[in-house]
Amino acid sequence: MKGALYALLAFGIFSTHDVIVKVLGGQYSPVQIVFFSVLLSFPLATIMLMRDATADTLLPKHPWWTALRTVAAVLTGISAFYAFSVLPMAQVYAILFAAPLLITILAIPVLGETVRVRRWLAVLVGLVGVLVVLRPGQAPLELGHLAALVAAFGGAVASVIVRKIGRDERPVVLMLYPMVANFLVMGVALAFVYKPMPAEHLGLLAIISLFGLTAGRFVIAAYNAGEAVIVAPMQYSQILWATLYGFLFFDERIDLGTAVGASIIIGSGIYIVLRESRGGNSSTTPVLRTRSRTESPTSFRISSLLRLRERRQESR
Repeated sequence: MKGALYALLAFGIFSTHDVIVKVLGGQYSPVQIVFFSVLLSFPLATIMLMRDATADTLLPKHPWWTALRTVAAVLTGISAFYAFSVLPMAQVYAILFAAPLLITILAIPVLGETVRVRRWLAVLVGLVGVLVVLRPGQAPLELGHLAALVAAFGGAVASVIVRKIGRDERPVVLMLYPMVANFLVMGVALAFVYKPMPAEHLGLLAIISLFGLTAGRFVIAAYNAGEAVIVAPMQYSQILWATLYGFLFFDERIDLGTAVGASIIIGSGIYIVLRESRGGNSSTTPVLRTRSRTESPTSFRISSLLRLRERRQESR
């Protein structure tokens, strides 16, 4: 129960983080939001780097996998921020919740995972849920929908790669490379979209960074206090926060298609978590061990933070 409560608090903070992203996204390019939020996250990352007692360099042991994960993380961050700025929050979350389904598929070639009939059926049902949310042919598909799908896919790619190389790579390497890439890429693109920002908006960007780290710490506390099979499904509580925040701040109403599709996606995701948690059903438990929501430029990988903590404990 304690782990579940920590997780609910964490994902509530993440949802509040996304409200600020949406507010700023109505006035500024997502490129500018990503750039300054990453810039303001560097002091927090520096503190984490100073606390890493591992005697090693910052060169990756798996450079090609690290490069692919970095590209996926950059695409995920900018796509997610754009999607939140133009689509209803509940709709964005419903599409992002497809990431565990994609992780299950990608784990086959990348991790050598064996997916049996029941999990394949859960994946197919979940993908049907995505189609229910998008309703191709009935509702106009916008660039924001494509961005949310890219974010879900990019987050799945990044998660599977972390599962593959996470034991060999330093957590700070997995954390810093996407941050530096976001800073450089968005810094170049910023020249074409920059708009002056008042101090209060810079303050909101600082809050985004702070909320991302704070929520990440609560997720770590949740996994330390409770079983992963209980904690992992708590991320779906974000759909409730999205419905509430969308109604209160943006006059959004969750439509029937989004509600039905989200229910299908969430149900299939929970089923996959439960199947992976049972002995003999999964050799690598890729979804169960993802431990985080879709990666964004301001929320560090929870699994990286957990590994950093475990390594500090081992060094004592």
